[in-house]
Amino acid sequence: MTLPTVDAEFTVAGPHAREVDEVRRALRVDDAGLTTSEATSRLDVVGPNLLPEPQRTPAWLRFLSHFNDTLIYILLAAAAIKAVMGDWLDFWVIMAVAIINAVIGYVQEGRAEKALAGIRGMLSSDATVRRDGRWATVPAADLVPGDLVRLMPGDKVPADVRLAEATQLRIDEAALTGESVSSSKDRAPVAGDAGVGDRSSMAFSGTIVTAGQGLGIVTGTGSSTEIGKIQALVGDAGSLDTPLTTQLNAFGRKLTLVILGMALTMMVIGRYLHQMPLPELVSATIGFAVAAIPEGLPALVTITLAIGVQQMARRHAITRKLPAVEALGSVTTVCSDKTGTLTKNEMTVRTIVTPVARYEVSGLGYDPAGDIAPAGGADLAALLAVADLCNDASLERVSAGADAERAGAAGWALVGEPTEGALKVVAMKGGADTAGTRRIGVVPFDSAHKFMATLNESADGSRAILVKGAPDRLLDRALTQRGADGSEPLDRGFWERAVDELSGQGLRVLAAARKPTRATTLEVDDLQDLELLGLWGIVDPPRPEAIAAIADCHAAGIRVKMITGDHAGTARAISREMGLVADEDAPVLTGAELEALSQEQLKAVVRGVDVFARTSPEHKIRIVRALQSHGEVVAMTGDGVNDAPALTRADVGIAMGIKGTEATKEAAEIVLADDNFATIRSAIAEGRRIYDNLRKSVVFLLPTNGAQSLVILVAVLFGLTLPLTPVQVLWVNMVTAVTLSLALAYEPAERGIMTRPPRATGGSIVSARELGFVLSVSLLIGGATLAVFALSLARGSDVDVARTEAVAMLAFGQLAFLLNCRFLGRSSLTVDVLRGNPVIWWSALALIVLQVLYTYLPFLNGLFGSEPLDAVGWILPVGMSVAVFFAVEGLKALRRRSGPGVAAVR
Repeated sequence: MTLPTVDAEFTVAGPHAREVDEVRRALRVDDAGLTTSEATSRLDVVGPNLLPEPQRTPAWLRFLSHFNDTLIYILLAAAAIKAVMGDWLDFWVIMAVAIINAVIGYVQEGRAEKALAGIRGMLSSDATVRRDGRWATVPAADLVPGDLVRLMPGDKVPADVRLAEATQLRIDEAALTGESVSSSKDRAPVAGDAGVGDRSSMAFSGTIVTAGQGLGIVTGTGSSTEIGKIQALVGDAGSLDTPLTTQLNAFGRKLTLVILGMALTMMVIGRYLHQMPLPELVSATIGFAVAAIPEGLPALVTITLAIGVQQMARRHAITRKLPAVEALGSVTTVCSDKTGTLTKNEMTVRTIVTPVARYEVSGLGYDPAGDIAPAGGADLAALLAVADLCNDASLERVSAGADAERAGAAGWALVGEPTEGALKVVAMKGGADTAGTRRIGVVPFDSAHKFMATLNESADGSRAILVKGAPDRLLDRALTQRGADGSEPLDRGFWERAVDELSGQGLRVLAAARKPTRATTLEVDDLQDLELLGLWGIVDPPRPEAIAAIADCHAAGIRVKMITGDHAGTARAISREMGLVADEDAPVLTGAELEALSQEQLKAVVRGVDVFARTSPEHKIRIVRALQSHGEVVAMTGDGVNDAPALTRADVGIAMGIKGTEATKEAAEIVLADDNFATIRSAIAEGRRIYDNLRKSVVFLLPTNGAQSLVILVAVLFGLTLPLTPVQVLWVNMVTAVTLSLALAYEPAERGIMTRPPRATGGSIVSARELGFVLSVSLLIGGATLAVFALSLARGSDVDVARTEAVAMLAFGQLAFLLNCRFLGRSSLTVDVLRGNPVIWWSALALIVLQVLYTYLPFLNGLFGSEPLDAVGWILPVGMSVAVFFAVEGLKALRRRSGPGVAAVR
């Protein structure tokens, strides 16, 4: 995608690492802001503050692109043959299959285009800007580098901004960085190589101000913003063909060559060996081609995948692109975002430490169900009072369906900061009694001093200062601590050891303190000689079901890799807890370390690293590409806009449906309706089942064409009367494809489907071993059909009656083979073949009814050249079909003894 060029005069390299005055000078702006004329002039140079529209492919061309497929070429060739033969009804039937296939693909396509539209929708519509020495509200599209903008709580940041002033400013950057905690901002420059998540001196376009106020200088607009760079990555990421698409294309090409080669051979033999008349030979060759072309195969694949889409939806996995259903089944590596995917994205207090005891807290997320053990005394009560009162967050009980995106699984929604929500919940779990207490003063949280304090008056009139914040800052202001017998001297070493221990477990640590007072106001200078009460260890907890799902993925030979914007220590601790890695010293590759590696160096180490921390969108794409270079089939999960490029590049992109951004959902092929990593495990199992059934369906369908073409080939080679006409060939293809072929799509999963390794990529959808099996079955059914035709003629039947019996033999022989195909890797001589899939029997009934109509309905007699059969005319086809069933079982037994069965359809 081509992006507009921004004039170098209005750009500042690395503004996050430069002093504010330096940025001002570079962009030629003072405290009065730009003048209207200067802003207009710059707007003419840099263009509007909008993400560029991608070049759109015309709708008609996108529709026609769905005919660019080898199997569709086969369909169109069959239709052309029918047109040459003048069979216009058959021509339109075949064309309808091709058109329906194209329509379904057209409706399902467009993920990258919609992803770009979803990102554009994240931008702010208005901005508060200083122009001509006064503040005004202007369309965000009119912002230019050098503009002074003001940020207030609830604002969506309208452009990339270098902060000049920041008062207690906190910004939710989860959609950009993946971090669940709002980032504290200040004006101080940071290191030049700092990642996006560590650029505390910047506010980025599309993020949301959660607290405080800010003033800054616009340094990037439109495509020059961080979110604009992500849009470029989405557009340039490219997508890969799924394993099924690759296999079908290869199979279609080979099949086309085989059909053309055999047709040419048949014409040569018929013309020069048997001196057949040219018109008769051409007719027979056309009949052979129609018989050999599996025109039902594209429709079979499409419908089987569509059925899989419906079944996956019942498992809370919404599929946006049909081939992704099958691609899930071949996944070898799942790259997962941490926040909201492997974890709940709901901060939770897990451990409490006081000088008296260490307490463990049960329960997850914002649901206040849970306990604190062991039972505490005054030390715990004092700490919980701080958690409840020195807090601006609140919890709301949300009824089911009222606001599903804000409520967790238990129906509780947070209003406020996630960390404060965790403290509010632990106070509820401990039964904090703060009734009658009111707040009369507050020192809001500020990133400069890293604490918050409130002045509270209890019901009896006593007052106390309650403080929570960074442990080191509170230790510097504390004089005593709350022990078992009341106040005692501060043991700084005890607290520092406790902080190190909790931090080593990947917990975010906050401290609480208090101080009795008679004051009526509260200032920062009042926060001296505090009494330290204790520590909270807070974590975004893993989803319990995700832990089990990771174990199942490992058992299935699927690697799970965590790619997160969090710090390395937190990522390593969570990955150990989830069973993602086993060793405490498991390698963690950070974004800065990854940046120092070339792509070749990354390829060398990527398979040995399961945890990536402090990553950017570019890093995620590099990781996915490095894995794909080893032949890995990669599924990438995520919920933030920062995940969209990697989701686009991955073989299967999986977005979170509840907490995911619209851009992420549009970039993905699969959307999880429940935001649950365990659903990925279920979807992979479903994908494997669908592929198994698709392979069964293909192996089942091909002998129909093989037997028909064999019958015609033998007749031409030996100069016999044709047992089937081309229109009768089409009837058998249609009736088996419409009824029997779809039955196998509903087969339940084979035993041990999630204990076998992922199937190897590449190769044909039909292996050489399976092809031999297909040819053997084709010989059996074709030979039985020739025998039925010959025996019918021998007992005095005319040719039309004999052909009607031959058609019945092909149909019933395929029905018998359907039962063989239910268990290709084991014997079908079991009662299991009669149960587990009721669609089999409905399909069999439909086939029988259609075959009866074909035989006795005058309209169909005239259309297909069939004739009514007497009772004897049915006995031979039915009897030979039973014989085919047992003969195929004999072939399967030989295959099992000679080597392993079909790997994908055990």
